[in-house]
Amino acid sequence: MEGTRCNPVVVLYFILAAIIPSSSTSMSQIAAVDRRLVDKKKNGCVAYNAIDKCWRCDPNWAKNRKRLADCAKGFGHGTYGGKLGRIYVVNDCSDNDMVNPKPGTLRHAVLLPEPLWIIFSGTMNIKLRQELIFTCDKTIDGRGFEVHISGGAGFMLQFVRNIIIHGVHMYDIVEKSGGMIRSEPDHVGIRGKSDGDAISIFKSSQIWVDHCSFANSYDGLIDIVAASTNITISNCHFVKHDKALLFGASAEMPEDKIMKVTLAYNHFGKGLTQRLPAVRFGFVHVVNNDYTQWKSYAIGGGDGATIISQGNRFIAPDGACKEVTNRRQVPESVWRKWTWRSEGDLLLNGAYFRESGNPHWAKTYKGPPLIPAQPAESVAKLTKSVGAYLGCKQVSNDRASTPATGIATIDFGDLNTEAIFLFVSAWLLMKV
Repeated sequence: MEGTRCNPVVVLYFILAAIIPSSSTSMSQIAAVDRRLVDKKKNGCVAYNAIDKCWRCDPNWAKNRKRLADCAKGFGHGTYGGKLGRIYVVNDCSDNDMVNPKPGTLRHAVLLPEPLWIIFSGTMNIKLRQELIFTCDKTIDGRGFEVHISGGAGFMLQFVRNIIIHGVHMYDIVEKSGGMIRSEPDHVGIRGKSDGDAISIFKSSQIWVDHCSFANSYDGLIDIVAASTNITISNCHFVKHDKALLFGASAEMPEDKIMKVTLAYNHFGKGLTQRLPAVRFGFVHVVNNDYTQWKSYAIGGGDGATIISQGNRFIAPDGACKEVTNRRQVPESVWRKWTWRSEGDLLLNGAYFRESGNPHWAKTYKGPPLIPAQPAESVAKLTKSVGAYLGCKQVSNDRASTPATGIATIDFGDLNTEAIFLFVSAWLLMKV
């Protein structure tokens, strides 16, 4: 009978009603996945520190990737990387040709003589056969996928400016023998053995390293030397290394007096020993970082370095190494003149910071604005989302930037289920 026919729209309604969960249920499940990344509230994402608040809770971050370029703070403020250039998609994790890199590889991207915003087509591990030498005006943006630089050489930023490195994992970095390597679009030369640093910054300026995860390099995790300046390292996670951060490599290089570095909202965690950082000559602002472990000391240096520590949490290890600071066995009559100040730091488990120098340094400070310190009691929250595990889901909006040979696909997880229901229902009504 005609009356026994099933209306397909009604059938579809009951099917979708059964399989589509309520929005409140799905949000609570998402919120429970990983509180370490981002807390979810009824009105959306929570970003805890001044840098993350600039971009992190934008639901259209994949369309607005370059908004990140407006978010650098501290001495790296104004670093915009490849904001003025096109998007380049790395879709090949190989690194086989040091002289004529293959298009689609990371090495090919960083050598091009133009501003570039470099993203990735998928999760990948890149094992660099030799150090990766950058040219100016580049952003490496790992958001959307897990991008690992491991098992090979690290990054070399020499004689460059305006570089952003964001959202990558760097670990198990080794020294490499060197050889014939292209260092500029029009220059190939013989390079000596690399140091084995994850990131080496040499005579460079306007550098911002943000939301990266570092562990276990042959030499250092980040070295800043040879009059490099205007640098911010923020929201990074450091673990499992001995001599982690070196800012100023030699007492024979007084040109490092111009060096200015901001360390903000980082977490120094398990398995670290010393140099968090160690500083020579320059000015380093250490603000709202979380030091939960060190084996020897946290902050060290010499040669008249200025170190301003504000609003950090220092949790000393059990045992004898309670002092935050280390002055390289310099006589007190010398180091007393160095300005090393602790202001509003939270010192726990017996930690102590040996201050020296001018307590009124701020009255004579004439440099760029410093990041205002938040209370040290809030450091655990400010650093809640450190490292490269950003939780930024890759969405279809990014696929407009993929090479023309790519095949576009639809991720139904990115679509509103109510919109799907209404669209399909309307289509079926036209067919009935």
